[in-house]
Formats: sequence, structure tokens, C-alpha cells
Amino acid sequence: VQLMESGGGLVQTGGSLRLSCAASGATFAIDDMAWFRQAPGKQRELVAGITRTGSPTYQDSVKSRFTITRDDAVNTLYLQMNRLEPDDTSVYFCHAKLYWGFDIWGQGTQVTVSS
Repeated sequence: VQLMESGGGLVQTGGSLRLSCAASGATFAIDDMAWFRQAPGKQRELVAGITRTGSPTYQDSVKSRFTITRDDAVNTLYLQMNRLEPDDTSVYFCHAKLYWGFDIWGQGTQVTVSS
């Protein structure tokens, strides 16, 4: 399984971005999926996750601003980010957990929020 993120960029405070993560390969093996982010000098952190059945979870700081969805018909994970803040500036990574236990990561996409 390979994951490819897109949709990052530079946006002003209060703006919106939509990240996409296209999965390819043995996509039938994908179970839960998630978005993580990592800012310079900080540990990678979970932003939002979604189960195979579509049940989402969110980090407290992004609740009510971010929405995670997945469309398994086109093997794509999304993250709609609204009311962006400078603290959201990070490299965002797509993650997939496979049924047999492997973790798969994308290469990351940069999101920069200017104040």
C-alpha cells in the first residue's frame, strides 16, 4: 500500500485547506486511517482518525474546525481544515493501519498558516 498526500500550502489565519490522501496498491487491506502532523522540533501528533466504518475521532485543539472523511470507493482520505491558526502550521502525514498490523505513512504535505 502506498499513500500520497496533496492539498497543503500557505494560507492566512482563518482560512481553509482540504488535504487529500490517495491510497494505492493493496487497498483492501486498509483498516483505520488517520492524519498526523509534526511541527519543527516537536513530536508527531495525532490530529484526527477514522475507522473503516467511518467513525471519527479528533484531537481537542481541532474539534469543530477540522473534519476527517474517507471515500473507500476512490481510496482517498480527506481532512477539511477550517478556521486555520498559526499553531496548525506543520507537515501533515497520512497514516493507514493494515489489517495484518503494518503501519503505512505518506511522505507528508506542508501546511503553513500566516498570522
